[in-house]
Amino acid sequence: MGADMVEFFTAADGAKLAYADEGAGLPLLCLAGLTRTMGDFDYLRPHLPPVRLIRMDYRGRGESAWTGAASYTVLQEAQDALALLDHLGVSRAAVLGTSRGGLIGMLLAVLANDRLAGLCLNDIGPVIERKGLERIFDYVGRNPFVKTHQALAERLPGAMPGFVVGAERWIEEARLHYREEPEGLRITYDPALRESFLAGFEGPAVDAWPLFDACAGLPLALIRGENSDLLSMETVVEMQARRPDMMFGQVPDRAHIPFLDEPESLAVVRTFLEACK
Repeated sequence: MGADMVEFFTAADGAKLAYADEGAGLPLLCLAGLTRTMGDFDYLRPHLPPVRLIRMDYRGRGESAWTGAASYTVLQEAQDALALLDHLGVSRAAVLGTSRGGLIGMLLAVLANDRLAGLCLNDIGPVIERKGLERIFDYVGRNPFVKTHQALAERLPGAMPGFVVGAERWIEEARLHYREEPEGLRITYDPALRESFLAGFEGPAVDAWPLFDACAGLPLALIRGENSDLLSMETVVEMQARRPDMMFGQVPDRAHIPFLDEPESLAVVRTFLEACK
């Protein structure tokens, strides 16, 4: 994504947060994964129908200000998302949430249900599998040992089992999520995010089903990577039982998370956007 597209607004606590706002039509607020940036949606962007595409870097990620581990919470990020909509004068938006972004989206259904035109979840649900969390724990907040994007791209297939993609996609992923600097590759977020993740990882389990149930009455969609270790099919079945009208697509040769440019992902996103109009 070009640097010229990035703009900034100031949150209530003074934090300078980055966002991009482009296009016209139905506002679509895209919320990225835990360690990700608005670039999470670069693969999807060229395939979208006409929408007003709104993306943001959460505090501590990408171009946004680093504000400390205690502020890197789903609640704070939900409040920041609402502040961005207020800043842009958007009264109501469809939300597409990838992983962490989906949790934020479900919380928004509780905090500000009237601001949502619908919610599409990318490989996330009310139950997060421990195995998937342990995998994230292994890398969050740490810089890679390898020094170049090319070297990392060669290691990613082994580090991310469950994906069947070509070498070109792996180099795109390396460039998207890591900066190549003279001393080596660097993560695109505050390393203190590890502290925040650890606090949640080691804390008591939270029942997120009430967040999911708060989406009642809203258009709801779910995309799952067939090999996901974060979202089980058991959870999907329960989600479908509670919301038989939920749009659902499963993406073969993908784990956590689908890139959203797969045919199965695009079919769900397009159907979802139509339902939100």
